[in-house]
Amino acid sequence: MSATVISPATRAVLRTETRLFGRELASLFWILVFPVALLCVLGAIPSFREPHDALGGLRTIDVYLPTVVLFSMIAAALMTMPPVVFAYRESGVLRRLGTTPVGPAAVLGAQVLLHAVAVVVSSLIAIVTGRIVFGIALPDSLLGYALAYVLVLLASFSLGAVVTAVSPNARVGTAVGMVVFFPSMFTAGVYAPVQALPSPLRDIVGGTPLGAATEAMTQAMSGGFPDVRHLLVVAVWAGVLSLIAVRTFRWE
Repeated sequence: MSATVISPATRAVLRTETRLFGRELASLFWILVFPVALLCVLGAIPSFREPHDALGGLRTIDVYLPTVVLFSMIAAALMTMPPVVFAYRESGVLRRLGTTPVGPAAVLGAQVLLHAVAVVVSSLIAIVTGRIVFGIALPDSLLGYALAYVLVLLASFSLGAVVTAVSPNARVGTAVGMVVFFPSMFTAGVYAPVQALPSPLRDIVGGTPLGAATEAMTQAMSGGFPDVRHLLVVAVWAGVLSLIAVRTFRWE
């Protein structure tokens, strides 16, 4: 079945992109190593391992686990994948592939797949490390957690695709990506847990895809199925960003 779905040429592209991706040590560091290292550094702070009333009885390290998971997503979507696409586009690789049976979509699909797999591996490492080292509870609602995870993964990569689409070259794209990256870290709760923000600011952050995903994933970890409002926010953002990415992306 797989042989008929994936052509030999597409498999060859995937193998090549996998080898190239394995050589991108900086990308692998930001996606795989840094999030877990950040979790361990935060968990080493004694006060972060104490329950807080402001967090509904949760510990700071508990609410930071979804944040760490989201960090790997935005690092892949905004920092590591766009430069590869820019390089292929500016060197004419995507244009030349348009004249072959493979097509440029195969290369882009391979990049998305490889980065997504790296993010999933990073998430699993973070969850297992959090459980074993810091006693962070596993998701109480696996379905709710997985649903929020898939939706925000789609939203994050679509956001990265939009940045790539609207940027005329790699230099501008890198600047735009960094401008988007730092606010994204804030809404994901990197600078301060979303649950600890003042009420008006928390409501605003909860209207962003990463903020809503943080709320949903935290609820799925500790209180059962997440609030449908949070899931809807992430789903709407994922749909809108995906549509914009498809409509605006340029092959050359």
